[in-house]
Amino acid sequence: MKTFLKSCAWLILVGVIIGGFYVFAILVPKVDKDLNQVTAHAPYPVSETAQTLHDSLLITDLHADNLLWRRNPEKRNNYGQVDFPRLREGGVNIQVFSAVTKSPRGLNFDENDAGAPDDIALLAKAQLWPVRTWGSIYERAAFQAQRLHRLASHKENKLVIAKSKSDLDQADDVLIGLLLTEGAHPLEGKIENISRLYNEGYRAMGLQHFFDNALGGSMHGRSQSGLTEFGKAAVKEMERQNIMIDVAHSSVASVRDTLAITNRPIFISHGGTISHCPQTANRNLPDDILIEIASRGGIIGIGYFNGVVCDISPKGIAAAIIHAVNLLGPDAVALGSDFDGSVTTAFDTSELAALTHELLEQGLDALTIRKVMGENAKIYFTNNLPD
Repeated sequence: MKTFLKSCAWLILVGVIIGGFYVFAILVPKVDKDLNQVTAHAPYPVSETAQTLHDSLLITDLHADNLLWRRNPEKRNNYGQVDFPRLREGGVNIQVFSAVTKSPRGLNFDENDAGAPDDIALLAKAQLWPVRTWGSIYERAAFQAQRLHRLASHKENKLVIAKSKSDLDQADDVLIGLLLTEGAHPLEGKIENISRLYNEGYRAMGLQHFFDNALGGSMHGRSQSGLTEFGKAAVKEMERQNIMIDVAHSSVASVRDTLAITNRPIFISHGGTISHCPQTANRNLPDDILIEIASRGGIIGIGYFNGVVCDISPKGIAAAIIHAVNLLGPDAVALGSDFDGSVTTAFDTSELAALTHELLEQGLDALTIRKVMGENAKIYFTNNLPD
């Protein structure tokens, strides 16, 4: 009997090891590959003039979710959309790294119940994140920030995390990272968590993501409500600490409430315009709100995925950018890819010269291209990061 029980124990142990290996080494990378696809395409045209201009640009991307995935960003991967080598191939100087901490299955733009299953909890377990992250949304944000800090500690990465204005002044070969929470779910209803996240390095915070939360209504939640009293207090505390506020997924009412109580400019890290793509009304904010954000010194990052634009090709994204420039002015438009955010794109970050080419082809002048591709975002960060 002892021999039989011992054999059973060994079989169970072997089964656990094999199952763990399958989830960690096979299933998780497969999910990553499936959710973060780049459509197959022939090389995009890039004229000599466009390449010369592109090589001279300062390029900033307001949103990428690379920290969510276990793949190593220090090496060039053959799947996904962002890693350090490809950022450098694309000429990116400043990359905002967003921390996704709570997300529903299916990423439904229309309506999500705040009590629906949370896929990030499953992903944290499957990727062997620390146990503290399995049940704590705050700890998921802290872990992702700590991961970026570890990467910055490797000198060969030439990565600096921007926490103050002075951190934006770096040599050309240094990649500047900036931390953003995808929604304020990591606050977990506690105002003091704003300071804790600030101490982890976060200098920008979204208010909502796919769910309504303690701060107020999400664009994709059931309530469509504005800010709660806690939400108003949190917004004021973020403003007091010079934390930039992202309203990319907030309800119309939440954004209007935020504009009513803030003095500092807010921004949209990844989005688009309904007037250019009417079928994005369940994801993009109305034009009048975008105009007000822009008029107060804010910026709008144009995304590269279906849901915020109608055409995800370089040509289509260029058209969306030019429409936004005409609507909001040349100083209010930026790039907000949402790379690695469970989206399919037509190119990865190494291919950004194709976007510069299309902007030129469609008649945007070089000065405005410089602004849109990165200078507007850097100016916004310079004006709003702490001293």
